[in-house]
Amino acid sequence: MIERGSPVPSVKVKLVNADGVADTTSDAVLGQGLVVFFAVPGAFTPTCHLNHLPGFLANEAKLRAAGVDRIVCAAANDAHVMKAWAEASGALGKIDFLADGNAELAEALGLTKDYTGSGMGKRFTRSAMLIRNGVVEGVFLEDAPGVTATGAPAILMALEAAKS
Repeated sequence: MIERGSPVPSVKVKLVNADGVADTTSDAVLGQGLVVFFAVPGAFTPTCHLNHLPGFLANEAKLRAAGVDRIVCAAANDAHVMKAWAEASGALGKIDFLADGNAELAEALGLTKDYTGSGMGKRFTRSAMLIRNGVVEGVFLEDAPGVTATGAPAILMALEAAKS
């Protein structure tokens, strides 16, 4: 698993944002400024859709006020699904999305979870990171179902603690 002080790996991904869908790499998206990166098991899945993403959307202004330059959500879904999710949630233009269809970024980060028993294949472990100029400053993982350690309130607390 990626650790504090590690550089973000360079993995081919699809970026979904207000400009559309583009081929890029993870380090190009996550490598400049202060980035809040959170990863979910799947777009439109209940906890991700009802709890995780909405918390970041609701706290976008607070995160930006805390110095965050970019908020990025990743899932092991294709770019079409990620674009539909960004639009349906109202997050398009506020949060950028990384489509990691083959879970290659999840694997490179050491953040995969096997959901084959549920028919979903390899996915991201529910997680979040603070990344500054391409270097990981903090990694947050959920140790139980739900969104606590990786949600926007926890990330805001981590940002505040880092200032002290």
